[in-house]
Amino acid sequence: MFAVLKKWFGRAAPSASAIDRRQWARVERGLPFLGHLAADERERLRGMALEFIGRKEWHGAQGLRLTPEIQLAIALQACLPVLNLGLDSYRGWVGVIVYPGDFVIPRSLTSEDGVVHEFDDEVAGEAWQDGPVLLSWFDGPEAADGMNVVIHEFAHKLDMLNGPPDGLPPLHEGMHRQAWLNAFAPAYADFCARVEHGEETWIDPYAAEDPAEFFAVASEVFFEAPARLRDDYPAVYAQLCQFYRQDPAQTRNAPP
Repeated sequence: MFAVLKKWFGRAAPSASAIDRRQWARVERGLPFLGHLAADERERLRGMALEFIGRKEWHGAQGLRLTPEIQLAIALQACLPVLNLGLDSYRGWVGVIVYPGDFVIPRSLTSEDGVVHEFDDEVAGEAWQDGPVLLSWFDGPEAADGMNVVIHEFAHKLDMLNGPPDGLPPLHEGMHRQAWLNAFAPAYADFCARVEHGEETWIDPYAAEDPAEFFAVASEVFFEAPARLRDDYPAVYAQLCQFYRQDPAQTRNAPP
């Protein structure tokens, strides 16, 4: 386990000002969905990203050489959902493992008649309960095929704070379980019907896999294309605004 930025700055994570602004600009150029943040929010996100790097153990798998730019890009995306929630939301685990593109995880499933089926599952990311987050690193957005693997997997981590992921993360004071279910259940049913009928959806069809995946994919869209989520599923968008304590569509629609 290693962390490039820890090697640069010692055991303590550096302050946001310790990274050259041109380096921040290079990294953030590939993350245009951060553009809605105000200047003070951007600085706070940068500081949180560096603290996150310092708290976690990092490993480049299959020969991937982790660079500071890779770590910064992942950390900025991982910290965006918890910008107003705090890094303690990612408590209880330490590992971030980064692969050069999609990777394979061996699986085994036991059928109802007791037969064990073993197979290789090609994935772009996976979050383990009380364990590490596994991520694919893509050199360009076109290689990621429209996915935001980082936000997706870290949404799963938030979902796991109250047990196995089920699309119902622990809600904050003032939020209500029934209101969440009233927003998400019909939206999920509607989306599954659209996918089943072969409709071309701009939301990744993988969201129809189960309620946990719907929450994770909806979280991706919430930060990357918030106005589209708000228009299609306004109740889901409203609940995510409360959960993440952010309103990215409103911020992006504000005049400069």
